[in-house]
Amino acid sequence: MWRKAAAGAVLALAVSGCSPEAPPAPPPVPAPTTTAATTSTTSAPGTAARPATVSSAPAAGWQVGARPLPRRSDGFGEVEPTPPELVNRALPTKDVLPPPAGAAYASTISAVPADVLARSTWQPGCPVKAADLRYLTMSFWGFDGRAHTGEMLVNATGAAGITKVFGQLFAARFPLEEMRVTGPAELTAPPTGDGNSTSAFVCRPARGQTTWSAHASGLAVDVNPFCNPYTQGDLVLPELASAYVDRSRHRPGMVLAGDATVRAFAAIGWSWGGNWHSPTDRMHFTATGH
Repeated sequence: MWRKAAAGAVLALAVSGCSPEAPPAPPPVPAPTTTAATTSTTSAPGTAARPATVSSAPAAGWQVGARPLPRRSDGFGEVEPTPPELVNRALPTKDVLPPPAGAAYASTISAVPADVLARSTWQPGCPVKAADLRYLTMSFWGFDGRAHTGEMLVNATGAAGITKVFGQLFAARFPLEEMRVTGPAELTAPPTGDGNSTSAFVCRPARGQTTWSAHASGLAVDVNPFCNPYTQGDLVLPELASAYVDRSRHRPGMVLAGDATVRAFAAIGWSWGGNWHSPTDRMHFTATGH
């Protein structure tokens, strides 16, 4: 949650709240050091969600971002049936940061390190100053049943609330496949329709508009885009995620009306794009309503 008319970053450009297609993850960066500017969060009680049974043997043989899709006339990739390997998606997580030392939730909030800013989509023309963004690291459970450390750029005004939300998701063992900073190459990459990175800040306009997306201010988060696709008319984003349009078939990683994920974001004042009707943006949570 994430120029959407530009075909390269299917989700990054496809919805006012969609995250980009996921090419190979960026190189590992050193784990940030907790300082006085860093906040730690522990799991909150009373946040149990429906059980999310993750696979101990994730699907093998699928390489995310490996097969570009033919283009539609609108510049997006052709919407194709979901490959069998992804109908019950449970791909392993590729670690960007070292995994947490224990089973307890941990998070940090800090100013954005220069090297992280350099590999992000931030540029001087973005609607948020670099000084007004924060770099978060947060524990999350992967579909592989293991604890991982993710990274995210968000607006400073929402940083503490977001670490609280993901602490509640960790307590509920809600699985995420990836959580990493979006890079500029993803905005022009060919559509592959299989990305599933949970992310926030992406400096880009809203789909088909010249106004900025809420993501461009770090005020929106997309959660498991493949498991929670964007739909409008015959368009599904990511383009291979049609199997997840049927919300009656509950699978791990899905966000459903009234569930613990929706409630956790609502508690910090963020709304859910899954309540929208045209488009319906199931991955998208926003502080601005857009």
